[in-house]
Amino acid sequence: MNQTKRKIVVTSALPYANGNIHLGHLVEYLQTDFWVRFQKMRGHACVYVCADDTHGTPIMVRARKEGIAPEELIARSHEAHLRDFTDFEIAFDNYYSTNSPENKAFSEKFYEAMVKSGGITRKSAPQLYCDHCKMFLPDSFVKGVCPKCGAPNQYGDNCDHCGSTYSAAELGSPACTTCGGSPSIKEDEHLYFELEPQHDYLAKWIPEHTTSDVSNKLMEWFSEPLRGWCISRSSPYFGFRIPGTDDKFFYVWVDAPIGYLASLQNWCTAHGESFDDWWQNPAAERYHFIGKDIIRFHCLFWPGMLHVAGFAQPDKIFVHGFLTVNGKKMSKSKGTFVNARTYLKHLPAAALRYYFAAKLSGTTDDMDLNLTDFVHRVNSDLVGKITNLASRGAQMLQKHFEGRMGEMDAEGEAVWKRAVSVADRIAEEYEARDFSKVIVDVRELVDAANEYFDKMSPWSLVKTDPEATRKVLTSILAVFRVLAIYLAPILPAYAQKVATLFGEPAFTWDALQKRIDGGVIGKYEYLATRIDPKAVEALIAESVVPETPAAKPAAPAAEPVKEEIGIDAFSKVDLRVAKILEAAPVEGSDKLIRFLLDVGEAKPRTVFSGIRKAYPEPEKLVGRSVVMVANLAPRKMRFGVSEGMVLAAGNRDGGLFLLSPDSGAMPGSVVS
Repeated sequence: MNQTKRKIVVTSALPYANGNIHLGHLVEYLQTDFWVRFQKMRGHACVYVCADDTHGTPIMVRARKEGIAPEELIARSHEAHLRDFTDFEIAFDNYYSTNSPENKAFSEKFYEAMVKSGGITRKSAPQLYCDHCKMFLPDSFVKGVCPKCGAPNQYGDNCDHCGSTYSAAELGSPACTTCGGSPSIKEDEHLYFELEPQHDYLAKWIPEHTTSDVSNKLMEWFSEPLRGWCISRSSPYFGFRIPGTDDKFFYVWVDAPIGYLASLQNWCTAHGESFDDWWQNPAAERYHFIGKDIIRFHCLFWPGMLHVAGFAQPDKIFVHGFLTVNGKKMSKSKGTFVNARTYLKHLPAAALRYYFAAKLSGTTDDMDLNLTDFVHRVNSDLVGKITNLASRGAQMLQKHFEGRMGEMDAEGEAVWKRAVSVADRIAEEYEARDFSKVIVDVRELVDAANEYFDKMSPWSLVKTDPEATRKVLTSILAVFRVLAIYLAPILPAYAQKVATLFGEPAFTWDALQKRIDGGVIGKYEYLATRIDPKAVEALIAESVVPETPAAKPAAPAAEPVKEEIGIDAFSKVDLRVAKILEAAPVEGSDKLIRFLLDVGEAKPRTVFSGIRKAYPEPEKLVGRSVVMVANLAPRKMRFGVSEGMVLAAGNRDGGLFLLSPDSGAMPGSVVS
């Protein structure tokens, strides 16, 4: 069943040492862990490396406040992070630190290559300096008024309101976020890594190694010469000093991705392996898992650094979206910004692993943790259907037959063969990181198994035909064992308990083909328990951080009016009244609703709209009239062809509202 054995290096983005691991972080680390465990089950040589991102001004400032050395702070953070990851069953092969001798050596090697390539320039630029804190202020340590749209409380590099980028020195009414004082402007010289010499190389590399939505976003930068990237920060700063300078340090985003190589080197040294045989080997594969908020660093700056320094590039960069909770951005005041450790105090790790797998589709779409749905899916599917199959079958076999299995009956063997037959499809879904489809397939198989189990009614059959009952129980346990193997990358501790039940070592993918007729099972150990909704309520209650008046931002500036158009251009837009005949969520997308619309034509139109967060129960929209753009060119999407666009209004807080005509407007009526 296995393919040719592969050699694979996998990384997740490095968590910053100045904060706790939270559920938003786990979207990335869990999906990476699923993928790595699958590769290892297939027999491939796969190394998963990561590290704490330990440098930068925030680390230095926090250590000062606590009266400790930065090294003490990052050591404490490293221990806490690794404990959280371990308790969530995330199995790194090496979890290291960017504050390491290997990372320092690699960083200096990269810089030397940049210098030799002619890619390093020096420029003086105005910088904000806090006289009270005695330091130049990085972007995250200053807030002020956006110079583009006038929105207040914006950080020093980009505006959350209008999306503009700028330098911190351009902010209006800037204030230091540490002391609240007004900084002054001082000239400061910095080192820049020039990317324009790699313009053509990167323009070709990016589309080949990222998905189209990621590359399309990045390619917007290539319509003009690429700007140089500032790679230095001035003293005081916690990090690596740049060779040949007295008061300049590598910017944290320089040595952070280099930390992947440093962690791999540390693993290689500990295991007697060659770094070049893993990273520089043309036959090896390298993959990064990252969030969509850091694509600029990983898909533009990082490939440029690797290219200049002569290191192999990642084969693919897998990008995921953000986590929302109950359809909204995670909120500390609402208790939906949940730390990993807080979650573990109330709920089992396996429940979140299963739910996240059920929602992850290998795209950059945001993923929603709906807490009501979370409880239902875990209790109904994982506990009520999958685990209950084993619980009923194993305990009955032990009670009546001392745990000894027989042969499968004909109908039960057919259910087992069906389960085994989809192995290649499920393997493809794992490879594509489409974990939600894996869960769908498993649920279909368990439904078939439960249907067979209920039909055979072994609790009644045992009274009249014990040997026929043994066959039924053997069949049902054989099917359950296959399901446990399919779920092993997602539920590793669960699967190991199942392997122990059957007296086997840790499951491999090849174990799917093994028959268990005539075997003996061990003592049944509980595999999963139902979630009490009160535990979720307690989790949210503990996570609430009261919002103080000082923390509330001022009202944002009004949405700027877009560029004017003439009446001739506007008259080309054909707006029509449409009646919603059908409305349903799109499987595999957390954003889209599929509408079937009556537009007064012979045939209804299908339209996809990304408003699912605003309307989580789209079926309630059936019968409502809306306004649509009727002459928009059909657009082919992954889920089908969209034949128009429904109109919705959006608030600054992210709210969306469908536009509806007055009652009485008929489908197909022209809106004017």
